[in-house]
Amino acid sequence: MERIEIIGENYSGHTSHTRIGCRGIVLRGDQILLTHQADNGQYMIPGGGLEGGESEAECCAREVAEETGVVVEPGECVLEINEYYEDWKYVSFFFLCKPVGTCERRPTEWERKWGMEPRWAPVDFALREFSRHREFADTDEMRRGLYLREYTALNALLKA
Repeated sequence: MERIEIIGENYSGHTSHTRIGCRGIVLRGDQILLTHQADNGQYMIPGGGLEGGESEAECCAREVAEETGVVVEPGECVLEINEYYEDWKYVSFFFLCKPVGTCERRPTEWERKWGMEPRWAPVDFALREFSRHREFADTDEMRRGLYLREYTALNALLKA
């Protein structure tokens, strides 16, 4: 498994908190499954935080199903990205996933509030969208970091 580190400009030099998340790369032909935030047009690779007692693969499958309604079979974890911002370390495990069915979406209150919805998009579109991370450097650090993470992940996975 490849491991990549991203150090934010606002990193304090030490970590007091860690958040572990798992993300699913779900491909269907030349399309990738993403989530789209209606209020600001932001895209993400589906995934979220590890909950007590579950494995990383279980977390990935649960999060993809909850956010998109697509049931997946996670394959091998192919990438780990460690991001450092302020005094936080964010760990993201990326799994290549096979879509095997559908289920009812179970978005969180936050996801409903901001209009999160699943979208299949061409992989080329996702790469172009996430390559825009520098555009947000002065206006939206969270989106800049998120897009940098997704862009880094897609590039690493597509070259493999």
